[in-house]
Amino acid sequence: MTKSYRQGQILKLIRGRRIHTQEELAQGLKEMGIAATQVTLSRDIRDLRLVKTREGYQEMAEEEHGPQFALLAAEFLRDVLRAQNLVVLKTSPGHANSVAVALDNEEWPEVVGTIAGDDTICVITPDTPTAEAVQEKLLGMLEEK
Repeated sequence: MTKSYRQGQILKLIRGRRIHTQEELAQGLKEMGIAATQVTLSRDIRDLRLVKTREGYQEMAEEEHGPQFALLAAEFLRDVLRAQNLVVLKTSPGHANSVAVALDNEEWPEVVGTIAGDDTICVITPDTPTAEAVQEKLLGMLEEK
């Protein structure tokens, strides 16, 4: 198991329930089959920029990662197609990667993940109805520009 995977699971835990102590965090990871020492958890908490609040560990506000998705979509998104639970985005050549990263940073709950090429992005959703909703949302963005 990699550090990146473990940290992803930590984020999943703190986003899904209140975790107040490192012991609770270690127990949650253990339930997922992931063993971690207190020292490792301390490093992960620092790396992930988690802060301890009355409600438990939370993520600090993220620093700006670059242009927001709406701005990039308005500039480079050319078409939105759907195939079952997949939404295919066509962009200007050379811009699919930056648009996909911006979409990933939006953390839409209905998007499982993205795969980008040069001018095409595959947006993966859990099912066909969700893909239809994502397609409508993206087409709405295209109409606004």
